[in-house]
Amino acid sequence: MPATIVIEILTKQDCSLCDEAKEVVNRVLPDYPARLVMTDIESDPILYEEFKERIPVVRINGEESFVYKAHEKTLRHKLDRFKEGRL
Repeated sequence: MPATIVIEILTKQDCSLCDEAKEVVNRVLPDYPARLVMTDIESDPILYEEFKERIPVVRINGEESFVYKAHEKTLRHKLDRFKEGRL
């Protein structure tokens, strides 16, 4: 069984783009050995300073993959590469 892919969304309260990114991720999650982690940047002053003007950020296994908007087709392509061990 492939290792679990961790998809992390850096988010904050009342962020409509964050909600959209979460919807995209949730659409593809059932097709991959992946889990979603939501990280609220407002709970961490260091994260907040780094990302306050550029969220959401979607990370795949710690690698920044999308900023502002996540695209389902591109996300699936990236996850396919992770699943096949090419990244």
